[in-house]
Amino acid sequence: MSTEFPAKATVTQTFTQSPEAVFDAWLDTGMISRFMFGPALRDEEIVSLKTDARVGGSFSFIVRRKGMEIDHIGEYLEIDRPHRLVFTWAVRQDLPDSSRVVINITPAGTGSELTLTQEMPANWADFIDSAKGAWSKMLTALAGIH
Repeated sequence: MSTEFPAKATVTQTFTQSPEAVFDAWLDTGMISRFMFGPALRDEEIVSLKTDARVGGSFSFIVRRKGMEIDHIGEYLEIDRPHRLVFTWAVRQDLPDSSRVVINITPAGTGSELTLTQEMPANWADFIDSAKGAWSKMLTALAGIH
């Protein structure tokens, strides 16, 4: 167990889509705009989605909520298509606080199953339920895209 990130929020979702399709959605800004951010998920406007999908590459997902711009940033730590994706996750305004997201995808029948764990510092423990709810909403949206 990581002592750096002892608080964990874990969610699982089954998909009719293949592991490759589910994995690829996490690195494609066109797909990210359909399941992670935007007015279909919450009251926000997408300002900019940028990704450099390689180990050591980074991403920046800027949205406007209630008149405020929020920049979700991270670095890709592992990319093992279509099985595993690991990246840091933070809001630029909250740095140096950050977390790590671990996504594991396995075949399930003709589709796939994704387990996402957000590993967070101990001081984020009160955020676990909120994180589970947010990730669940995103995974449900992704599962609904055909």
